[in-house]
Amino acid sequence: METTRLIDPTFWQARAPWPAGGGDPFGGWERSQEDLEGHILFPTSGSTGAPKWVALSKDALLVSAMAVNAHLHVHDTSCWGLALPLHHVGGFGVVARAYDAACRLRVFGRRWDADAFASWLDAEAVSHVSLVPTQMVDLTRAGLRAPTRLQAVVVGGGRLDEATGRAARSLGWPVLASYGMTEAGSQIATQDMDSLRAGYHAAPLPLLPIWQAECAADGHLRIAGPALFSGTVSAGPGGWSYQQRVGTWHDTRDLARMDGDMLTPLGRADCLVKILGELVDPLEVERELAGYSGNSLAPGAFAVAALPDFRAEHVLVPVFSTTIPVEMAENAVSIHNSRVPGFRRLEKPVWIESLPVTEMGKVRRAELAAILAKPHPGVA
Repeated sequence: METTRLIDPTFWQARAPWPAGGGDPFGGWERSQEDLEGHILFPTSGSTGAPKWVALSKDALLVSAMAVNAHLHVHDTSCWGLALPLHHVGGFGVVARAYDAACRLRVFGRRWDADAFASWLDAEAVSHVSLVPTQMVDLTRAGLRAPTRLQAVVVGGGRLDEATGRAARSLGWPVLASYGMTEAGSQIATQDMDSLRAGYHAAPLPLLPIWQAECAADGHLRIAGPALFSGTVSAGPGGWSYQQRVGTWHDTRDLARMDGDMLTPLGRADCLVKILGELVDPLEVERELAGYSGNSLAPGAFAVAALPDFRAEHVLVPVFSTTIPVEMAENAVSIHNSRVPGFRRLEKPVWIESLPVTEMGKVRRAELAAILAKPHPGVA
């Protein structure tokens, strides 16, 4: 479907379920019109990696869009720029916001290129855009200055490190850290426009007014609000099935800290691994490595994999793309190992041609683990 048709009222009034990105991913499955009427389905994956689709009602998506637009001071003379894929809720959310605000929508419909993107923003007079950290890193490293008419860059889909955020601000990019998830129809907590007057910090983030959030005793985040998903469509031995969400609150798999209405994301609980009896977050180790390299290690070009180990339960293996200079990588690993306790130390680096990543620049960790499970000359 043409993106421009998604801001036509007839699309939002249609009641047939629509898979984001189009097509018929269910292979003719006779889904219940009553269950999924007026819903958009977003692909994701469960903890097992099996295909799963999150069902969000159009009403929920528009509630989210309205809240984000109000938070970012979007009005009918604004212009949302789309540079994310539509089958991700972050990209589709941009379309919903343009429709809600009745403002212009411009689509960067080409392969990602930082120079071309910056020029496109200026030529189209884009005022608001959503990006992922990898895109913001590319723009900053290229030394590109932000167009003067750009008012807000919401960075989601991962944590933008503070060094990159500060560098982006110094180049005029009005970056705002955000936290969200598919099940919430996009943003849950986002820095406000007033925060642009201060230095960049990745957290804490103010909740959008439509959300309630609390942390359970084990640190898991729970959320409630009108933009929550309705349920999920999953693949199983008997084919596709729909499971409706139950209850007011959604228990996420994310760890967080709440201070009033300020949220500090602490990562995915299912990313934590035990090493010599201690819990370790490989994503936090990746952020530390990036810092030791002066933030020269590019997201998506390296990762820290937690591999099973008979004695320690897991070991941490740094994996680098062959595009990363060897000296830079080994120096970052050396600095890290000299500053951390034994259970957080890294094994000898592994080098592979390229890491498996999603369209959003996130490492596909299950695929990476499968690659590392095979004999490889770079494995310690």
